[in-house]
Amino acid sequence: MRWRDGRRSGNIEDRRGLGPVGAVGGLGLGGVVIVLIGVFVFGIDPGEMMGLVSQTAPTSQQQQQPGVRGSPTDEAAAFVDTIESSTTAVWRRRFARAGERYEPVAAVVLYDAATATGCGTGQAAMGPFYCPADRKVYLDLAFWTELETRFGAGGDFARAYVIAHEIGHHVQTLTGSMDAARRLGARGAESGAVRLELQADCYAGVWASRVEHDTQGRVAMDKGDIEEGMAAASAVGDDTLQRRAGGRIVPDAFTHGTAEQRVRWFSTGYTTGDPGKCDTLKAEVL
Repeated sequence: MRWRDGRRSGNIEDRRGLGPVGAVGGLGLGGVVIVLIGVFVFGIDPGEMMGLVSQTAPTSQQQQQPGVRGSPTDEAAAFVDTIESSTTAVWRRRFARAGERYEPVAAVVLYDAATATGCGTGQAAMGPFYCPADRKVYLDLAFWTELETRFGAGGDFARAYVIAHEIGHHVQTLTGSMDAARRLGARGAESGAVRLELQADCYAGVWASRVEHDTQGRVAMDKGDIEEGMAAASAVGDDTLQRRAGGRIVPDAFTHGTAEQRVRWFSTGYTTGDPGKCDTLKAEVL
């Protein structure tokens, strides 16, 4: 993937090196979302994950020391800045076509180990996540190593897929899909959680399609990039993760969809370039 000449908006809040600080008291719905990410993306025991969040979420609200806002100079962070800027450009155009205004995420927060969020205390073990309460994406860059070594999904575009997927959750907040999905249940193969994740995969595909046809070429795709994205989508399918954990496949515990579903919905967004084709909330067949 060619990205170094891409535009950088500087919509990054760099908290690296600041250390973990407590977040707002209690879990709340956002905290539960974070717990589900840890449980179903990384196979962490639910009791253990709830304990981790409870231990680091104090009863009284604490203030997180703000990070540095702007465009980081190191390559790993510059990549995140560039991809976030690219997704913003794509979604701004898509919203404008519908006569609407796209508001970017409040920031992509880079942190180490743990940090305060509007949804509770975020921890690196939970992986990248989007918090609808403060409209920020949270990312510990050590996840890129985890993505490659544990999940077998390496390469720049696999990382870009992850970022575009999280931005997809922000699009869902803006369009109301996030609220609608909450009424459909949080677990199970047909749940609102699964439908949200598959839609975010589809939105990541929409972004990839637009990047591929960007005539300015500021961010461009190379041969094999889409395969990297599909490999990443497949690697974090519920069935893949359950199988890797040595257990049986339990559809009632799904929160993200199967590997096949995740690849298929990413492909739908990519081949059509149309977010209107990503309405997983109403799809009869996921």
